[in-house]
Formats: sequence, structure tokens, C-alpha cells
Amino acid sequence: MIAREKVYVGMSGGVDSSLSAALLVQQGYDVTGVYMKNWTEDEPGMHCPWADDLADAKRVAVKLNIPFKVFDFQKEYKHLVVDYMIDEYKLGRTPNPDIMCNQEVKFGLFLRAALADGASKIATGHYARSNGRHLLRAANDDKDQTYFLYRVTGEAVEKTIFPIGDYQTKDDVRADAAKFGLSTARKKDSQGICFIGTVNIRDFLAQYVQTEPGDIIDRGTGKVVGRHDGALFYTLGQRHGLDVGGGLPYYVVDKDMDKNIVYVSRNLNDGSFWREKIELNNLHWINESPVTGRAYQIRVRHRALLVAAKVESLDTDSIALILSNPVRAVAPGQSVVLYNGDEVLGGGIVK
Repeated sequence: MIAREKVYVGMSGGVDSSLSAALLVQQGYDVTGVYMKNWTEDEPGMHCPWADDLADAKRVAVKLNIPFKVFDFQKEYKHLVVDYMIDEYKLGRTPNPDIMCNQEVKFGLFLRAALADGASKIATGHYARSNGRHLLRAANDDKDQTYFLYRVTGEAVEKTIFPIGDYQTKDDVRADAAKFGLSTARKKDSQGICFIGTVNIRDFLAQYVQTEPGDIIDRGTGKVVGRHDGALFYTLGQRHGLDVGGGLPYYVVDKDMDKNIVYVSRNLNDGSFWREKIELNNLHWINESPVTGRAYQIRVRHRALLVAAKVESLDTDSIALILSNPVRAVAPGQSVVLYNGDEVLGGGIVK
């Protein structure tokens, strides 16, 4: 008998990872389901749904008649993802914990633990595709999740299967999950912070940081138009949650963390609101770096439209990009991802 390839599937308890496991079983792989226990703490007024998700993942594993394991990464997750996020917000930046989770946990800790436990590959429920060591966008650009995956390595991509990367719609995913008889077929997608569920980021951060009230100032007039409860809670481009007077909406266009001031404007053409040039550091390239002078495409946030951009300069840990069209609300700390057609090259973090 020829041994089947052993694949460990990260099962979060959602429909995407559930269907991923089912498809691999159908394709003849030797599948083991793994729930990553990353965060189990309840915050005041906030319920962490980890136990419900674990139970849902177990039910799917039983339905598929596959082995099921729990990998406990709570200690590492707190240090690598949660503390990173909190520290970045304290500096007034806009981090993305999902990206750090993928880099450090799913395609770091989980991959290494799975391989050490006898797997030859892992699989996840991300909407993405691969071609050897090359990470590719999903078939449906609207569902594509490669923005969150740009910090994985080529070695990790080579060891990963993305079973649902060719699906066109979530309805198709749910329909196929229902055909397999999976209990998660109609389960709602998780929202909010990646590790704790439907929680407002401000409510979460308030448990870990001390803030002081400060002024919200109209950039154009210099007048105080409102008060805030901590400048770190606000991000460039934010419109909701400002609690300022009526009329045309205000948008956050800048922050002064030292003076604890949030600057806003009703002028969508405000110079600090738009960027024609973006500089990144803390770079990561999945395989090879881009080439100076060449044009690529960039994505400044998940589901944002791809924008053509030329590499003006590039060194070991800094890149400058000139955009064909200006983009708005690019905040320090957020990630910008470079694409060459369907291929994800990598990216960096806005200075």
C-alpha cells in the first residue's frame, strides 16, 4: 500500500477551514484536524468564543472521521501577537494583528509543530493559492486574503495547501460544506479582532493601556471641535466615533501623540489624507525582492483596489513606491503588499 500524504489542517471552527478539511479527505490525503488554542481570556463584558469554536471544529472532525488535536500556543501568542499590537497602538500606529498571527503562529508555530509531529504539509482555510513556493491571489479577488499572508516564507508556502483558493463565492463554500453534512455550513463568519471575536478594538485596548482625554482640532480652522478619550484609539481616515458636531462629516487626518491631539478635516482633498508616495520599512519578501524602476501593483488594506506603483528606491529594509493614483488614509504601522500580477511578492510596514 502506498502511504498517503499526511496533512494537518488548521481548523478554527468556521466553515472555510471545515470545508478545507473535507476536501482534503475527499482528495485522498491522510488528514488530521488541529485547533490552535491561541486566546482563551474573557475581558470585562467580552466573551472569548474559543470553547464554542473548539467544539465546532471537533464536531466536523468527528463527521469526517479524522484524528483531531489541540495545539496550545497561548503563551507565544500573547507575546508575539497581542503584545505587539498593544505596543504599536501605544505609539499611535495602526498594526494588523491578523498579519502577525499568520507570520508567527499559523505559518510559524503551527507549521513547525505539525512537521515535527509527522505531517508533510499543513492546510488552512484562507482564500489564496500557491504554485510551488509562490503565493498567488485567490480566484475571486473580492475574497482574496493574501494581504494577510504577505509575511509568510517561501518555504512555508511550499508546505501549505489552500483547498478553497479556487472558490468564487462564500455561497459556494457553504453549499459544498452542506453537501458534506458539516455542522458549520451555516455558521456566521467571525468578525472583530482575530483572536477574541466580535470585540471593538477600543474596548479591548482600554483593558491594557492608560489614556487621557484630549482635543479634536479642525486642521483647517485650528478650532477645537470636540474631545477624545485617547489619541491612540483613532486612525487616519476614521470617520465614525468622533462625536463631533453636525454638518459635513469629519475625518481623522493626523495625530500628535506627544500633545495628545487628534486632527480632523472635512476636506477630502486635505494633503495629509492622500499619498502619491509611500515609504515602507520592516520589509519581507516571500522569495525574491522587487526590482528598482519596475512597476508592480500594491494593496494598502484588505479588499482595497490594486493600484499600480513603481519602485523608486530599495535597500535592505526600506522601499519607496510612487503610485499611479493617490490613495487615501495610509496610516503609519499598517501594511502595504506588493503584487506582480497574481503573485504576492511581499511588502512592508508604512513608516
